[in-house]
Amino acid sequence: MKCIFCGGKLEKKIVTFYYEESGKYILVQNVPAEVCMKCGEKIYSPEVTDELLKFAKDKFKPVKSIKIPVFDFAKKALAS
Repeated sequence: MKCIFCGGKLEKKIVTFYYEESGKYILVQNVPAEVCMKCGEKIYSPEVTDELLKFAKDKFKPVKSIKIPVFDFAKKALAS
């Protein structure tokens, strides 16, 4: 199969899915995907996409929570 964006070769991999909407962030580990070896685009099957939507709608309890530092590039650039 080829990437629909750049035509690169796709390889089956296990990835981490990240999503943000309205200040809510989710991170899902061990997600099966087809990953383009040229541009890095991740393509998920319809079944996997349906399951990822359940995570976004709080259908599952997280296995852990992590604290992530947040930086603002614009503020750093203005301070220089």
